[in-house]
Amino acid sequence: MDTLGLHFNSVSRILLLTIFSVLCINTWWSSAEASTVPQELLRGFKATPNPSISSFQPLLSDSTGNYSLGFLRVNKNQINLAVLHIQSSEQLWSARTARLPRWADPTQLFFNGSLVLSDPHTGVLWSTHTDGDRVLLSNSSNLQIQKVDGVTVEWQSFDFPTDTLVENQNFTSAMTLVSSNGPYSMRLGSDFIGLYAKFNPSTDPGQIYLKHKALEAKAAVVKGQGPIRVILTSDGYLGMFQTGSTPVDVQSFNSFQQNVSGIRRVRIEPDGNLKGYFWTGLSWIVDYQAISDPCELPSSCGPYGLCQPGKGCSCLDNRTEPISGRCVSPENHISGDLCSAYDNKYKVLRRSGVELPYKELMGYRKMESIKQCETACEMNCTCWGAVYSNSSGFCYILDYPMQTLVAVGDETKMGYFKLREGVGKKKVNAWLGLGFGLLFGAILILGGVVGLGWYRLRNRGVKGYVEEEGIGVGPYKDLGAASFRSIELCEK
Repeated sequence: MDTLGLHFNSVSRILLLTIFSVLCINTWWSSAEASTVPQELLRGFKATPNPSISSFQPLLSDSTGNYSLGFLRVNKNQINLAVLHIQSSEQLWSARTARLPRWADPTQLFFNGSLVLSDPHTGVLWSTHTDGDRVLLSNSSNLQIQKVDGVTVEWQSFDFPTDTLVENQNFTSAMTLVSSNGPYSMRLGSDFIGLYAKFNPSTDPGQIYLKHKALEAKAAVVKGQGPIRVILTSDGYLGMFQTGSTPVDVQSFNSFQQNVSGIRRVRIEPDGNLKGYFWTGLSWIVDYQAISDPCELPSSCGPYGLCQPGKGCSCLDNRTEPISGRCVSPENHISGDLCSAYDNKYKVLRRSGVELPYKELMGYRKMESIKQCETACEMNCTCWGAVYSNSSGFCYILDYPMQTLVAVGDETKMGYFKLREGVGKKKVNAWLGLGFGLLFGAILILGGVVGLGWYRLRNRGVKGYVEEEGIGVGPYKDLGAASFRSIELCEK
């Protein structure tokens, strides 16, 4: 028994030693690889994408090796200029380009005082528009263009965030966080943090679905003393400040005032939620979320979906599960004018026991009945639906395709929704029409060919027989009835 125990202990020690050795080798290899990446870019720097790299091509590193600026391969053959957290490969910042360039030699990043991303076909895709002397990446992931004195900062990525904030990064009213998929954003108001959904491209900033107003527990927001700003602090809270270091509002994370050695970040997610994380050294842990109930998200179940608290998703048309992840055809995801397009063809879907997840933040009209509310939407080309409450008489008009609604027990809360039906049907009808047309044409041509062949064969047979019998040849109508009968008898 003791011998068996010693054997297991030996095996355990060997396994632990092996794991430790692998970790040490990986750490050494990562350090060695990071040491080859420069920590400074000077005027004259140029780089093109390496075709042999499948994910990330580092071009610049911070002094600790925690962060790197480089080419990030996306969509298999496109480039995003991004700052990554190396250990997790988490993207913290990226250049906002009108379009993503191709992962090919013509694409180039260079520094001539400005950091410029370009290709020869479309020219400059992104630029810092500066006159600096060097490019640095700080230990907090802040990409900077500096003058040679090392003090003057001409440009920094912290002033142009994408979807993420990191520790001690100032977020001001001039900035916007935008989700990676596009429709959701975070902005600051005069005394609040707002989350917005932009389902209609013509509206800016979109429909607000979360408004967190400053609680002013320690300091008050004073009009005329400047706009507010938001900072993610190392203590584990998202603080709202106006002047000085005393916050006018504190949103505490789960690890508030705990000894967390890892770095922190917050991100506006593709589902519209705002989440906070901290790095444990091995993974990112969710430490905060602005919206805890999935049904309160703007489109948790997708367009024309129905969120049932505690039960999950279904569809407004009573289907229990979306087909292929969606409740309606793709054309109903696109906003637009319903009257001028698609010959005004749409069908109507009605559902009771539903309400909007963020109706308190929406505009409404007071109306006498659901019929009046429906009529207001029906006569409006830009209206995609309306939600009505019998108890309050509030009619909410929607100028974008219906997103997720929340199921409620009150059957007096009703919805009226438009769904495009002309797009798919037009395509199907066009193909059917073309198919039937081609088939009919083929039948006519075949019939003509057969008829012509039959006529020629018949005419040739009559003509030959007449010539053999010495009968004068003339028009077919001049053949006597007796002669014709004799022809028929001979043929038989």
